[in-house]
Amino acid sequence: MELSPEQVEGPYFLDYALFRKDITEDEAGVPLRLRIKVIDSVTCEPLRNAAVDVWHCNAIGLYSGYTAMGSGGGGGGTPPTGPPPTGTPTGPPPGGGGGHAAPTDDLTFLRGSQVTDHHGEVEFRTVYPGWYQGRAVHIHLKVVAEGQKTADGYEGGHQCHTGQFYFSEESALEIAALDPYKTNTTTRVTLDEDSIYPGTGLLGGLLPLHYRKGHIALGVRSSITVGVDPDAVNGGSGTPPQASATPSASAS
Repeated sequence: MELSPEQVEGPYFLDYALFRKDITEDEAGVPLRLRIKVIDSVTCEPLRNAAVDVWHCNAIGLYSGYTAMGSGGGGGGTPPTGPPPTGTPTGPPPGGGGGHAAPTDDLTFLRGSQVTDHHGEVEFRTVYPGWYQGRAVHIHLKVVAEGQKTADGYEGGHQCHTGQFYFSEESALEIAALDPYKTNTTTRVTLDEDSIYPGTGLLGGLLPLHYRKGHIALGVRSSITVGVDPDAVNGGSGTPPQASATPSASAS
């Protein structure tokens, strides 16, 4: 299995220990079921008991925890116009995409973690993301290996991969015509214009999407395999998901 490329974490990762399958929290949008299979890129064996964390913006380009910043926030990409996000960066630039911004609220929509099963798989129920200034439509991903799920979160282990998933231009055009996405007035960046998408298709995180053409509002399914080096210690400036004073959840 080829090693999936490392990509920037962006400034909006939060270690909220939200271990749950459904991360929607009543956010409006087209339903998305995302199945992720994590493989050891050397042995080609499923990576079991790894924590997989995903986070993305809502239909109008807002991240939970950072709604006061509006939909022009960074996340790694072409810098937006206007004042920069407040807060002091907390991590080194490599893999982090500009450091970590200070949260502006305690909201938790469209964030969550799952622990891979015997087949190295997790599944999330969410919505098709919207977009914000400077970036194509995307989902952030983090994998933490060799730890253990406990009542307090995922303890031990180390961050071995940080990546992003992307959506086809065809699907994005269909989505942009629907509510509430069409209320997003920010200019959408295409994959070809995005400064972070590596342009390598499936290997670079381009999701294979399954939906009825012309009827995308009914929902989208996607499954993708991610190849990681479980012994690597890298993948951004954030920390593994673990217990926190901020909101947590244990729903599956």
